[in-house]
Amino acid sequence: MTDAVPTSAIPRVPGVETLAPEGERTRPSADASLVFDNVSKRFPDGTVALTNVSFDVRPGEFVTVVGPSGCGKSTLLRIASGLTGASTGSVKVNHDSLGYVFQDPTLLQWRTVRRNVELLAELHGISKVERRKLAQDAIDLVGLTGFEDKYPKQLSGGMRMRASLARSLTLNPNVFLFDEPFGALDEITRERLNDELLALFQSAGFASLFITHSIYEAVFLSTRVIVMSGRPGRIVGDFQVPFGYPRSPDLRFEASFSELTGQVSHALRGAHS
Repeated sequence: MTDAVPTSAIPRVPGVETLAPEGERTRPSADASLVFDNVSKRFPDGTVALTNVSFDVRPGEFVTVVGPSGCGKSTLLRIASGLTGASTGSVKVNHDSLGYVFQDPTLLQWRTVRRNVELLAELHGISKVERRKLAQDAIDLVGLTGFEDKYPKQLSGGMRMRASLARSLTLNPNVFLFDEPFGALDEITRERLNDELLALFQSAGFASLFITHSIYEAVFLSTRVIVMSGRPGRIVGDFQVPFGYPRSPDLRFEASFSELTGQVSHALRGAHS
């Protein structure tokens, strides 16, 4: 089992608050939108994916989880969404106000952008007139105006991901789960979508749980970055991000940004050892 990285061993950056690992922190906040309370996951084949994970995500908080491949990051999202259950512990979330953006856009190839974006509203029984309005508002918000009648095969990778995001926005979720949504995109498109996602986050104020392998993406997007150990995944680092919103793309080149990404990288290297 991977030992936790002692907070005393993580280099400090002036002005940056580094929080203790999960085991040293207080219980989750009662007003949180999403709460993992001592969650563990063992699969039927005996594989233990997660062990004793506790943290919360509050309204208006953008929390990103980074960790080695196979550490249970995506399993956390599947548990939060109700796609699978925790073996022990509990999760608090309102499934009626939950948005989920997968690694793949998961668009239906025979439906246009508009019809794909309408899908969740349609499944929730919202009238045709209302879901058309909700879909158009979401399409406009993610920058796909003019592409409503295109099919997924006619879109770029970034545009397909925008359509996936718009589909979840139609239900105005209070909690958004993101499972490495930009991992397959080129760096320029990824950075552009990071900027656009932050604009949406600021305007909507949802609670966000984001999974990524990119430390730079994690620090740029987040109010808080959680580092997990190798399997079985547990929290070994928890970092508050001090940069305010809106965030300029040039933040990525500032010394304070580099220093904080270095702290997170240090904790992540310890998680691999």
